[in-house]
Amino acid sequence: MVGGLTVPEIARAFLVPETAMGQRITRAKAKIKAARIPFRVPSAEDLPARVSGVLAVLFLVFNEGYLATGPGTDPVRHELTAEAIRLARLIRGLLPDDGEAAGLLALMLLTEARRTARVSADGELVPLGEQDRGAWDAALIAEGHRLVGERLAAGAAPGRYQILAAIAAVHTAARDVRDTDWPQVVARYDQLVRLDPSPIIALNRAIAVAELDGPEVALAAVDRLADRLAGYHAYQVTRADLLRRLGRSQQSRAAYDKAIELAGNTAETAYLRRRRDQLGKALPDRLNRSVPSAFAPFPAAPMAANHAEAEPGQRAE
Repeated sequence: MVGGLTVPEIARAFLVPETAMGQRITRAKAKIKAARIPFRVPSAEDLPARVSGVLAVLFLVFNEGYLATGPGTDPVRHELTAEAIRLARLIRGLLPDDGEAAGLLALMLLTEARRTARVSADGELVPLGEQDRGAWDAALIAEGHRLVGERLAAGAAPGRYQILAAIAAVHTAARDVRDTDWPQVVARYDQLVRLDPSPIIALNRAIAVAELDGPEVALAAVDRLADRLAGYHAYQVTRADLLRRLGRSQQSRAAYDKAIELAGNTAETAYLRRRRDQLGKALPDRLNRSVPSAFAPFPAAPMAANHAEAEPGQRAE
């Protein structure tokens, strides 16, 4: 286990087979043993590189709690998100000038603020556009916004966690999904793509683009990611939603079927089945244009695909 997660959970986060992840962990342990790498507090010069790895692990743990991937688990695992936030607060306190430590904490807080609104009483995932924003935790949102504001005021070039936190701040600042500043969201994703041209970042950007330029433009961008993401459930969810909005019900149904096959979260599967079964039916505009469940204010599993060899990392809803 790493950070309280099992090998299968880590493998799903990195979008790789369980056997491959098990071999990576085994090789890493063997390397540590052979090189006799000591367990000790890193020196000042080693600290920046070490902190980056720690933040990545905390993001991994938080993401698994945010949208659990394993069968037989609660769809949202509060014990994991709470522990990740506790540890992120410790790091923020120890390294108050570290922008990425502040950014990650802000990102977690702004996401955790929506927890009670993310699963319905029937155990179904509630996507961002359909959540009761009155149920969001105002105190966590205020704290997250303050951290984002401090980092923006610092004037330093932001890292990926700070940009993701800024995106989350845009979403949590909107009283209604229709009030979302989508141009700013897309601009932040453009900024993030320059730092990390991951296909999952591109996928989340395309979802935001759909709100600006329409589903046809977004679908073209999503389809360009097929070679790298066809086996990833959030890719299929996004395609299904865009195809539905374009009135291409048969193709949308096929994409929903594939997403349901790939999804491991019971609440999300329930949501996807309902959306699939509603194809062809007239829906209220609020639901017809709702942001799909694949979209989170941050890519929940994104950097994993590109950085799996370099560092433990992140996962996407």
